[in-house]
Amino acid sequence: MAKVSTSKEIHPEDARLAAAGFDPSAPASEAIAKLGELRSLPDIAPASIARALGNIADPGAAAMLAEMEAEAAGALRREIRRALFRLHQRGIDPPLSARAAEPSHAVSVEPSNLTALFSPIDSEGEQLIWIVKSRPQGGVSLMWTIVSESHGLVVATQATMSRREFRDELRRLESRAEMKMVEGDWRLGDFLVCDAYRRTPQAERARVGDFMARRAELIPSPPPSSFEHPIYAELADEIRAEPSVDLLKEPDIAKWKLPNDLIAPFVEELNRAGESTIVLNPLQQQERIAGIIERAAAQLLAGETGARIRRRFEGAAYYMLKNGQRGPAGWAAAAAARIRDGADPARVPLLLAFIRMQLGAVVAEEQQRAREEPRLIMTPAEAMRASEAARHRRR
Repeated sequence: MAKVSTSKEIHPEDARLAAAGFDPSAPASEAIAKLGELRSLPDIAPASIARALGNIADPGAAAMLAEMEAEAAGALRREIRRALFRLHQRGIDPPLSARAAEPSHAVSVEPSNLTALFSPIDSEGEQLIWIVKSRPQGGVSLMWTIVSESHGLVVATQATMSRREFRDELRRLESRAEMKMVEGDWRLGDFLVCDAYRRTPQAERARVGDFMARRAELIPSPPPSSFEHPIYAELADEIRAEPSVDLLKEPDIAKWKLPNDLIAPFVEELNRAGESTIVLNPLQQQERIAGIIERAAAQLLAGETGARIRRRFEGAAYYMLKNGQRGPAGWAAAAAARIRDGADPARVPLLLAFIRMQLGAVVAEEQQRAREEPRLIMTPAEAMRASEAARHRRR
């Protein structure tokens, strides 16, 4: 098995490769794969990737360099050409398919210097997505967006900054919001942002300005109209299992709230059931409430509302997976898959429990408000007790 050759020449930027897990003594295939992963990190200079590839005596290294060259300019392109020349001296050249991928011949070369960062989805269905592009001349271009389940694309701003400024901005955000951003597939981030923009009402698009023009500065390919969410492939084994109701104990899931206008009719039904003059024994009352919840689940988890809830579970699954929480991620992915496939919610305990939790939270809030508000109308018994107390005070 081919090994990575070592070089006596050490560049200051190259120390970051080792710190990020790159081992120059690893087998060539492993070293190339690792460098491929590191290309998406904003902290790793593309030039250091090129230098490392120039020391790997393997056609795969030459192919990756040729791919990088197709997107590079200036000093980075010169560094890539030096690395390719070193490999050429050792009889290694890029395959013809890679050499043909020059900018003038390839209309849609996917950027390899892009990544995305995702926040958890908040209680109202909003998520922060950063799309980050490493710049050949150094630093990064950052598109900062907020996507909303209800309002589409809420924020879209763009800035250029140094890598240090980027790291500082990320630390400030995570500290201020008390949450962690996780790194993921930029194509997913791009799709979610473009999809949010398409769902933004025309009258509200002024708040994000000329979003598509700014996107084109980062991503040359056309906006995607569809994208298969990666959780269905990455969590395929977990999806086949029954999702656990323990998912609802996860803090980011427990705080979710569905829009009041969606669940208000069912909350009203539950309130009427509690105020009914019909005398029901506890078992009958439980059956009546269970029937309301099952009907609510069947309606809320279908159609466009169901798609919105499915997207929440997809986003939660992806975030938790990238945050090292594979178990809960699998449950969320399985829930999303059940909604996608039109499963009967009454046969999926997690989905039924989720709807019960949503309705129960609103009912409890209304009951708490009622207890805190002053009573304007007294029952006959309360009026009699108040009258009796007043007579005692007058004596």
